[in-house]
Amino acid sequence: QVQLVESGGGLVQVGGSLRLSCAASGRTVSSYPMGWFRQAPGKEREFVAGISWSGGNTYYADSVKGRFTISRDNAKNTVYLQMNSLRPEDTAVYYCAAAVVAGIAGPSQYDYDYWGQGTQVTVSS
Repeated sequence: QVQLVESGGGLVQVGGSLRLSCAASGRTVSSYPMGWFRQAPGKEREFVAGISWSGGNTYYADSVKGRFTISRDNAKNTVYLQMNSLRPEDTAVYYCAAAVVAGIAGPSQYDYDYWGQGTQVTVSS
């Protein structure tokens, strides 16, 4: 079993930055691709970013490319999402997830087996 706990969310003004963290416990996630998703009120959950187990490959949704950076520290069993130049449309609950079985950090939520409880990000104008 893998437990994922997100932190770092909060209220920020337009143009500001936040750094989300996803700490894993119960089992190391250093061998697994990881991803970040988000879900805004009334909308479906959408892919934000993914990272390979080594950190050597990263993937981004077009809407965040150039503004968000996903990274990982396998020694700390933690994945990060640095979010810069935040916009009101980035407001959502952000979830991290581990792709244990599928082994790919793709954009489909069905590739991910373990999910955190989410952290709220609110961007005010």
